Amino acid sequence: SKAKQSKAKQSKAKQKVTMSDSEDYEYEYDESDQEAMDAGSGGGDEDASFEYTDDEDNQNNDEGEVALENAYYNAKGERDSGEIDEARETFESVVRMEVEQNKKEAGVATDDDDDDDDAMDVEATTSKLLAPLKFHGPWSYKAVKQLVKLHLRSLNCDSAVKDYERLLRIASSPDAKISPNAVEKGVNNMLDRVASLINNSSGSSNSDASSQQEALAQSIYDLTLKAFHPTTGIAPNERLWFKTNLKYGQLLYEMNETAKLQLVIRDLLLSSGQPTDILEGTPTSSSSAMVTDSTSTGGTHVMEIAALQIQLYSRLKDTKKLRAAYHRAMSVRGGIPHPRTLALIQELGGKMHMSQRNFDEASQAFFQAFKSYDEAGDRSRLRCLKYLVMASMLHASSINPFDSHEARAHRDDPEIVAMTNLVQAFHNDDIKSFEKILNKNEGRIMDDEFVREHVADLLRTIRTQVIMRTIGPYTKIRLVKISKSLNGIPVEDVESLLVSLILDGKLNGRIDQVGGVLVKQAQGAADTGPASSDKNAGKQVDVGSVESRNTASIQRLVRALEHLTDAVANVGPKTSSFQQL
Repeated sequence: SKAKQSKAKQSKAKQKVTMSDSEDYEYEYDESDQEAMDAGSGGGDEDASFEYTDDEDNQNNDEGEVALENAYYNAKGERDSGEIDEARETFESVVRMEVEQNKKEAGVATDDDDDDDDAMDVEATTSKLLAPLKFHGPWSYKAVKQLVKLHLRSLNCDSAVKDYERLLRIASSPDAKISPNAVEKGVNNMLDRVASLINNSSGSSNSDASSQQEALAQSIYDLTLKAFHPTTGIAPNERLWFKTNLKYGQLLYEMNETAKLQLVIRDLLLSSGQPTDILEGTPTSSSSAMVTDSTSTGGTHVMEIAALQIQLYSRLKDTKKLRAAYHRAMSVRGGIPHPRTLALIQELGGKMHMSQRNFDEASQAFFQAFKSYDEAGDRSRLRCLKYLVMASMLHASSINPFDSHEARAHRDDPEIVAMTNLVQAFHNDDIKSFEKILNKNEGRIMDDEFVREHVADLLRTIRTQVIMRTIGPYTKIRLVKISKSLNGIPVEDVESLLVSLILDGKLNGRIDQVGGVLVKQAQGAADTGPASSDKNAGKQVDVGSVESRNTASIQRLVRALEHLTDAVANVGPKTSSFQQL
């Protein structure tokens, strides 16, 4: 019976060891296990001794991992407490510790620095060809990433470039075992930080600092593109390379580097297998195939590239190429771009239609851009909503843009309330309230450059509506009365508006500039006689030009003198015969 109990205890101990192995827990030994090992009998003795040796190695590895983790978080604590120099030293010590541990595991002497790939490469320069760094692990990657952030925060551009190059070399090393997702996330984070530096310094008066930051940004992007190039990079990653090029192109656009931006767009088109003749805005059979790309990835890439092209051509004021790029982007089938990308294309397309005075198409484009920005949760939706309201008013549409349920949700936003009041004044022909909102810059409406460009058109549109309403019941009306209804604008401006209405065929009448009266004519009245001459003369008047008005007055005076001369000529013979009598 005692033998049976002993066997039962041994089997129980083996079950415990097996469970701990499968569940990755530390080994658990009870008294029977210790007695069995002390007895030194049988194969069970050898198994227990073997497991104990492995546990010792694992314990050493765990101690090294714990030391690295503690050092890393100590460095972060020093950084958060403002001890920047100490934090840099501690982060560097993390890298040294991990390299030493990995060399020790690989059986390489820690003082063997003959191979450049084994060295720390802290003083590496960008002129050196990129190569993966050996013996650097995940903690080295994290530590160097924190060092780059510290350098960017202190605007230490040279050190930031050197450590960023080291970061890329660690990420490309198989020893580091960094997942592609972690690499992509870390690289994108760095690129966003660099872009934010450029954006924040755009309004700075320190030109030297701005130029240094621009040089830093270009060095960072060049290193990234070199490291992840699909064919020549040390860590080929086509997806990351493509997205980095897109970010680089957007940064170049914000830096107004149009020449470099065109080169980036060309590289993107070539990498996507698309013809570069799209830059010239000339459709070909091959480019038509590009537009109808049925694959979601290919179509998405085409639209992302098109967003850059549209921004470029909009900046260059190249209407022909802008129109071609916009129509090609909107004809892509199968693409699933980010809503923000689609919104950008539609917003710039709306601005293009506005420049061509296609206000109806501009309204539709701005509305689609507003919905896309809203889907992306981007505050730019409010800007597009302003543009939508402006385009609707210029189109003289009777439809209130805020009647749609998408726009109605934002009508009480502080930035939109002023536009809501503006639309209400527009539809009520309340020109006093309309001009008051613009003059007081309520809701900072006039802070937008694009809105300022079209304020004159907005005023002309509402003034035209007020004129048509004012002169409706009259056949003759003084220009001074019309001026009062337009909030007291100069009579010369009233004449200019009336001339435009007559020339556009919206008003059938003539302007008596001597009497300061507008004379309306019945529809279909014959345009003959002196009235017709005066009307035709009025068509030639540019009310905005004093010289033109004087010329028109002289012309009328000349015609009057001609009539007087004819009358005198007819009376002349009678006067001669009377004198003879």
